[in-house]
Amino acid sequence: MTSEVPAGLDFKLLHVGVAVPALGPAAEALTDLFGYKVVSGPFDDPIQRVTVLFLAKTDGDVAEIELIAPLGEDSPIQSMLAKSGGGAYHLCFETSGLEGALEHARKNGCIVVAAPAPAVAFQGRRIAWIYSRSRQLFELVEARAAK
Repeated sequence: MTSEVPAGLDFKLLHVGVAVPALGPAAEALTDLFGYKVVSGPFDDPIQRVTVLFLAKTDGDVAEIELIAPLGEDSPIQSMLAKSGGGAYHLCFETSGLEGALEHARKNGCIVVAAPAPAVAFQGRRIAWIYSRSRQLFELVEARAAK
């Protein structure tokens, strides 16, 4: 295992993804129980075949919660929902170098399960999915371009 992150990747925890059968009841529970509020979405993403929304408690939160519901019967999260009813699904890290991050992941024994593709929820910025040797799913999203 390579322990040093290559310079320039600048990984930042962006959100925790939670698979749910429907967005409304889950968002309501997070609002009523913990004081979270919807900060963006819902977004239907036909490429990922899911609908998502993001919640945060304050503007200063380190990471948001992304609720992910299936957009149809062929959604990739349907199998997880069928097995467990949903729950914590993935961690998402933003990086300034998506291709470099994927190469770094491969060198550390990860499998790229979905190549970079644009995502509606991130204004067309590309995301990719990796699966680690420890059987964890991670989403990588490219950082916004510097202005």
